[in-house]
Amino acid sequence: MNIAEKKRAKFERKTEKYEVKVHPQSSRLYHIEISKEAIAAFLETVSKDNQSVQHLEYTPYARLIIASYLLDQVGEDFGELLRNIVHDRESGGFTLGLEGVTENTDEYVIFATAISYLLGTPNHDSMSGKYYARFSVQDTDSSDSYLRQAYRLFTLHTDGTFVDEPTDWLLMMKMIEQNARGGESRLLHLDDWKELDMYVNHPLSSHKFTYKAPKSKNVDQEIERLTFFNHNNKPGVCFIDQFVYPESIEQAKYLRDLSNSLESDESVLELELPVGDLVVVNNIFWLHGRAAFEKDPNLNRELLRQRGRFNQ
Repeated sequence: MNIAEKKRAKFERKTEKYEVKVHPQSSRLYHIEISKEAIAAFLETVSKDNQSVQHLEYTPYARLIIASYLLDQVGEDFGELLRNIVHDRESGGFTLGLEGVTENTDEYVIFATAISYLLGTPNHDSMSGKYYARFSVQDTDSSDSYLRQAYRLFTLHTDGTFVDEPTDWLLMMKMIEQNARGGESRLLHLDDWKELDMYVNHPLSSHKFTYKAPKSKNVDQEIERLTFFNHNNKPGVCFIDQFVYPESIEQAKYLRDLSNSLESDESVLELELPVGDLVVVNNIFWLHGRAAFEKDPNLNRELLRQRGRFNQ
Protein backbone atom coordinates (compact mmCIF):
# COMPACT_ATOMS: atom_id res chain seq x y z
CA MET A 1 0.00 0.00 0.00
CA ASN A 2 1.54 3.33 -1.04
CA ILE A 3 1.47 6.56 0.96
CA ALA A 4 -1.61 7.94 -0.77
CA GLU A 5 -3.59 4.72 -0.22
CA LYS A 6 -2.65 4.64 3.48
CA LYS A 7 -3.73 8.26 3.85
CA ARG A 8 -7.08 7.67 2.19
CA ALA A 9 -7.76 4.86 4.64
CA LYS A 10 -6.70 7.08 7.54
CA PHE A 11 -8.25 10.54 7.06
CA GLU A 12 -10.08 10.88 3.76
CA ARG A 13 -13.79 11.42 4.41
CA LYS A 14 -16.87 13.30 3.30
CA THR A 15 -19.55 14.76 5.56
CA GLU A 16 -22.43 17.15 4.96
CA LYS A 17 -20.24 20.11 6.00
CA TYR A 18 -16.73 19.27 4.73
CA GLU A 19 -14.66 16.89 2.63
CA VAL A 20 -11.08 15.69 3.17
CA LYS A 21 -9.16 14.54 0.09
CA VAL A 22 -5.57 13.74 -0.75
CA HIS A 23 -4.05 16.94 -2.12
CA PRO A 24 -3.87 17.00 -5.94
CA GLN A 25 -0.21 18.11 -5.84
CA SER A 26 1.11 15.84 -3.09
CA SER A 27 0.30 12.46 -1.61
CA ARG A 28 1.70 13.80 1.68
CA LEU A 29 -0.80 16.64 2.07
CA TYR A 30 -4.57 16.77 2.39
CA HIS A 31 -6.93 19.33 0.94
CA ILE A 32 -10.02 20.11 3.00
CA GLU A 33 -13.09 21.73 1.47
CA ILE A 34 -15.59 23.24 3.90
CA SER A 35 -19.03 23.87 2.41
CA LYS A 36 -19.77 27.44 1.39
CA GLU A 37 -22.91 27.32 3.51
CA ALA A 38 -20.92 26.42 6.63
CA ILE A 39 -18.35 29.17 5.97
CA ALA A 40 -21.08 31.76 5.39
CA ALA A 41 -22.88 30.71 8.58
CA PHE A 42 -19.61 30.94 10.53
CA LEU A 43 -18.92 34.46 9.26
CA GLU A 44 -22.49 35.50 9.98
CA THR A 45 -22.18 34.29 13.59
CA VAL A 46 -18.91 36.21 13.94
CA SER A 47 -20.56 39.35 12.62
CA LYS A 48 -23.61 39.04 14.87
CA ASP A 49 -21.33 38.66 17.88
CA ASN A 50 -19.47 41.83 16.86
CA GLN A 51 -16.16 40.00 16.78
CA SER A 52 -13.39 41.99 15.08
CA VAL A 53 -9.70 41.48 14.42
CA GLN A 54 -8.88 44.11 17.02
CA HIS A 55 -11.02 42.31 19.60
CA LEU A 56 -9.16 39.07 18.87
CA GLU A 57 -5.83 40.87 19.27
CA TYR A 58 -6.81 42.40 22.60
CA THR A 59 -8.85 39.52 24.11
CA PRO A 60 -7.18 36.10 23.95
CA TYR A 61 -10.22 34.08 25.02
CA ALA A 62 -12.18 35.52 22.07
CA ARG A 63 -9.93 33.55 19.73
CA LEU A 64 -11.17 30.30 21.24
CA ILE A 65 -14.75 31.53 21.02
CA ILE A 66 -14.17 32.05 17.29
CA ALA A 67 -12.87 28.49 17.03
CA SER A 68 -16.01 27.22 18.76
CA TYR A 69 -18.18 29.04 16.20
CA LEU A 70 -16.47 27.12 13.41
CA LEU A 71 -17.00 23.82 15.24
CA ASP A 72 -20.67 24.71 15.59
CA GLN A 73 -20.89 24.71 11.80
CA VAL A 74 -18.69 21.75 10.84
CA GLY A 75 -18.93 19.43 13.86
CA GLU A 76 -17.07 18.89 17.10
CA ASP A 77 -14.74 16.28 15.58
CA PHE A 78 -13.23 18.76 13.10
CA GLY A 79 -10.58 20.11 15.47
CA GLU A 80 -9.43 16.61 16.39
CA LEU A 81 -9.22 15.78 12.70
CA LEU A 82 -6.95 18.76 11.99
CA ARG A 83 -4.69 17.95 14.94
CA ASN A 84 -4.47 14.29 13.94
CA ILE A 85 -3.45 15.19 10.41
CA VAL A 86 -0.73 17.59 11.58
CA HIS A 87 0.57 15.08 14.14
CA ASP A 88 0.63 12.27 11.56
CA ARG A 89 4.18 11.58 10.37
CA GLU A 90 3.06 10.26 6.98
CA SER A 91 1.28 13.54 6.28
CA GLY A 92 1.61 16.43 8.73
CA GLY A 93 -0.07 19.02 6.55
CA PHE A 94 -3.20 20.27 4.83
CA THR A 95 -4.64 23.14 2.81
CA LEU A 96 -8.08 24.71 3.09
CA GLY A 97 -9.73 28.02 2.37
CA LEU A 98 -12.80 30.21 2.32
CA GLU A 99 -14.10 28.85 -1.01
CA GLY A 100 -14.66 32.35 -2.41
CA VAL A 101 -17.31 33.19 0.18
CA THR A 102 -15.53 36.45 1.11
CA GLU A 103 -12.64 38.62 -0.06
CA ASN A 104 -12.50 40.63 3.17
CA THR A 105 -8.99 40.24 4.59
CA ASP A 106 -10.20 40.85 8.16
CA GLU A 107 -12.44 37.81 7.71
CA TYR A 108 -9.41 35.93 6.41
CA VAL A 109 -7.62 36.70 9.71
CA ILE A 110 -10.66 35.62 11.73
CA PHE A 111 -10.99 32.33 9.81
CA ALA A 112 -7.25 31.60 10.13
CA THR A 113 -7.50 32.31 13.86
CA ALA A 114 -10.29 29.76 14.21
CA ILE A 115 -8.11 27.15 12.48
CA SER A 116 -4.97 27.94 14.50
CA TYR A 117 -6.80 27.74 17.83
CA LEU A 118 -8.19 24.35 16.86
CA LEU A 119 -4.58 23.24 16.34
CA GLY A 120 -3.19 24.61 19.62
CA THR A 121 -1.93 27.98 20.83
CA PRO A 122 -0.13 30.43 18.53
CA ASN A 123 3.12 31.92 19.79
CA HIS A 124 3.57 35.66 20.22
CA ASP A 125 5.07 36.96 16.98
CA SER A 126 7.76 39.42 18.01
CA MET A 127 8.07 40.84 14.51
CA SER A 128 4.46 42.08 14.56
CA GLY A 129 3.84 42.26 18.32
CA LYS A 130 0.71 40.12 17.89
CA TYR A 131 -0.27 36.45 17.84
CA TYR A 132 -0.02 36.60 14.04
CA ALA A 133 1.94 38.56 11.44
CA ARG A 134 0.88 40.06 8.11
CA PHE A 135 3.65 41.03 5.72
CA SER A 136 3.92 42.10 2.10
CA VAL A 137 6.36 41.13 -0.62
CA GLN A 138 6.75 43.91 -3.19
CA ASP A 139 9.08 45.10 -5.94
CA THR A 140 11.43 46.96 -3.60
CA ASP A 141 12.54 46.02 -0.10
CA SER A 142 15.02 47.21 2.50
CA SER A 143 14.55 44.52 5.17
CA ASP A 144 17.39 42.60 6.82
CA SER A 145 16.21 39.09 5.90
CA TYR A 146 15.01 37.27 2.79
CA LEU A 147 11.40 37.11 4.00
CA ARG A 148 10.31 40.16 1.97
CA GLN A 149 12.90 40.02 -0.83
CA ALA A 150 10.89 39.05 -3.88
CA TYR A 151 13.47 38.21 -6.49
CA ARG A 152 15.62 35.67 -4.76
CA LEU A 153 15.04 32.17 -3.48
CA PHE A 154 13.90 32.05 0.15
CA THR A 155 15.68 28.85 1.13
CA LEU A 156 14.10 25.88 2.90
CA HIS A 157 13.99 26.21 6.67
CA THR A 158 11.94 25.65 9.80
CA ASP A 159 10.42 28.39 11.96
CA GLY A 160 11.17 29.17 15.59
CA THR A 161 14.90 28.55 15.33
CA PHE A 162 15.88 31.66 17.29
CA VAL A 163 13.21 31.66 20.02
CA ASP A 164 13.13 29.67 23.25
CA GLU A 165 9.66 28.16 22.86
CA PRO A 166 8.12 25.20 21.04
CA THR A 167 7.14 25.82 17.43
CA ASP A 168 5.25 22.68 16.51
CA TRP A 169 3.20 23.90 13.55
CA LEU A 170 3.09 26.69 11.01
CA LEU A 171 0.09 28.29 9.24
CA MET A 172 0.52 30.49 6.17
CA MET A 173 -2.42 32.16 4.39
CA LYS A 174 -2.42 34.08 1.11
CA MET A 175 -4.21 37.39 1.71
CA ILE A 176 -3.54 39.47 -1.42
CA GLU A 177 -1.83 38.71 -4.74
CA GLN A 178 -1.37 41.18 -7.58
CA ASN A 179 0.94 40.97 -10.60
CA ALA A 180 2.65 37.91 -9.14
CA ARG A 181 4.35 35.29 -11.28
CA GLY A 182 6.38 32.69 -9.43
CA GLY A 183 6.81 32.95 -5.67
CA GLU A 184 5.32 29.53 -4.99
CA SER A 185 5.53 28.09 -1.49
CA ARG A 186 8.22 25.40 -1.50
CA LEU A 187 7.82 22.45 0.85
CA LEU A 188 9.87 19.34 1.67
CA HIS A 189 8.84 16.54 4.01
CA LEU A 190 11.92 15.38 5.90
CA ASP A 191 11.28 11.69 5.10
CA ASP A 192 11.28 12.45 1.36
CA TRP A 193 14.73 14.06 1.45
CA LYS A 194 17.05 11.68 -0.39
CA GLU A 195 20.18 12.51 1.65
CA LEU A 196 18.51 12.62 5.08
CA ASP A 197 20.46 9.70 6.51
CA MET A 198 23.80 11.12 5.41
CA TYR A 199 23.20 14.41 7.25
CA VAL A 200 21.49 12.88 10.31
CA ASN A 201 24.46 10.52 10.78
CA HIS A 202 27.11 13.21 10.27
CA PRO A 203 29.15 14.02 13.43
CA LEU A 204 27.96 17.65 13.34
CA SER A 205 24.28 16.66 13.41
CA SER A 206 24.57 16.47 17.20
CA HIS A 207 26.35 19.83 17.51
CA LYS A 208 24.39 22.68 19.07
CA PHE A 209 24.63 25.64 16.72
CA THR A 210 24.00 29.21 17.86
CA TYR A 211 21.03 31.03 16.32
CA LYS A 212 20.58 34.82 16.42
CA ALA A 213 17.82 36.87 14.80
CA PRO A 214 18.27 40.11 12.83
CA LYS A 215 16.94 43.35 14.30
CA SER A 216 13.66 43.22 12.34
CA LYS A 217 12.56 40.14 14.29
CA ASN A 218 12.62 42.06 17.60
CA VAL A 219 14.15 39.08 19.41
CA ASP A 220 17.26 39.94 21.39
CA GLN A 221 18.59 36.56 22.50
CA GLU A 222 20.84 33.74 21.37
CA ILE A 223 19.66 30.14 21.25
CA GLU A 224 21.63 26.92 20.88
CA ARG A 225 19.89 24.33 18.71
CA LEU A 226 20.55 20.83 17.46
CA THR A 227 20.04 20.54 13.72
CA PHE A 228 18.50 17.08 14.09
CA PHE A 229 16.80 15.58 17.12
CA ASN A 230 14.66 12.61 18.06
CA HIS A 231 10.93 13.10 17.61
CA ASN A 232 8.81 10.01 18.32
CA ASN A 233 11.79 7.84 17.32
CA LYS A 234 12.23 9.62 13.97
CA PRO A 235 14.31 12.66 13.00
CA GLY A 236 13.08 16.17 13.61
CA VAL A 237 14.88 19.18 12.13
CA CYS A 238 15.67 22.76 13.18
CA PHE A 239 17.46 24.85 10.56
CA ILE A 240 17.57 28.19 8.77
CA ASP A 241 20.65 29.26 6.88
CA GLN A 242 20.28 33.01 7.56
CA PHE A 243 20.37 32.97 11.35
CA VAL A 244 22.79 30.16 12.27
CA TYR A 245 26.32 31.09 13.40
CA PRO A 246 28.93 28.35 12.88
CA GLU A 247 32.26 28.51 14.72
CA SER A 248 34.53 26.87 12.16
CA ILE A 249 35.00 26.37 8.44
CA GLU A 250 34.06 22.70 8.88
CA GLN A 251 30.75 23.67 10.47
CA ALA A 252 30.06 26.27 7.79
CA LYS A 253 30.66 23.73 5.02
CA TYR A 254 28.32 21.25 6.73
CA LEU A 255 25.54 23.85 6.88
CA ARG A 256 26.16 25.01 3.30
CA ASP A 257 26.11 21.46 1.95
CA LEU A 258 23.01 20.60 3.97
CA SER A 259 21.13 23.62 2.57
CA ASN A 260 22.26 22.88 -0.98
CA SER A 261 21.14 19.27 -0.61
CA LEU A 262 17.69 20.34 0.55
CA GLU A 263 17.28 22.87 -2.25
CA SER A 264 18.23 20.43 -4.99
CA ASP A 265 16.16 17.49 -3.75
CA GLU A 266 13.75 16.14 -6.35
CA SER A 267 10.93 15.87 -3.78
CA VAL A 268 10.66 19.63 -3.15
CA LEU A 269 7.05 20.63 -3.79
CA GLU A 270 6.09 24.02 -5.25
CA LEU A 271 2.60 24.48 -3.84
CA GLU A 272 -0.13 26.38 -5.68
CA LEU A 273 -2.12 28.33 -3.07
CA PRO A 274 -5.02 30.56 -4.17
CA VAL A 275 -5.87 33.82 -2.41
CA GLY A 276 -8.03 33.04 0.61
CA ASP A 277 -6.45 29.61 1.13
CA LEU A 278 -4.05 28.58 3.86
CA VAL A 279 -1.55 25.78 4.36
CA VAL A 280 -0.65 24.21 7.69
CA VAL A 281 2.41 21.98 8.16
CA ASN A 282 4.12 20.28 11.07
CA ASN A 283 7.22 22.40 11.70
CA ILE A 284 9.23 19.48 13.08
CA PHE A 285 9.38 17.37 9.91
CA TRP A 286 8.37 19.78 7.12
CA LEU A 287 10.70 22.48 5.78
CA HIS A 288 9.33 25.44 3.85
CA GLY A 289 10.58 28.29 1.68
CA ARG A 290 9.55 30.36 -1.33
CA ALA A 291 10.50 30.41 -4.99
CA ALA A 292 11.66 33.68 -6.52
CA PHE A 293 9.13 35.96 -8.23
CA GLU A 294 9.50 37.24 -11.75
CA LYS A 295 10.40 40.91 -11.87
CA ASP A 296 7.37 43.24 -11.86
CA PRO A 297 7.30 46.83 -10.54
CA ASN A 298 3.63 46.34 -9.51
CA LEU A 299 4.17 43.11 -7.60
CA ASN A 300 2.18 42.88 -4.38
CA ARG A 301 1.62 39.78 -2.27
CA GLU A 302 0.50 39.78 1.34
CA LEU A 303 0.71 36.72 3.58
CA LEU A 304 -0.51 35.94 7.06
CA ARG A 305 1.61 33.78 9.36
CA GLN A 306 0.77 32.03 12.59
CA ARG A 307 2.97 29.49 14.32
CA GLY A 308 2.59 27.78 17.63
CA ARG A 309 2.50 24.75 19.84
CA PHE A 310 0.17 21.85 20.42
CA ASN A 311 -1.74 21.97 23.69
CA GLN A 312 -1.08 19.14 26.09
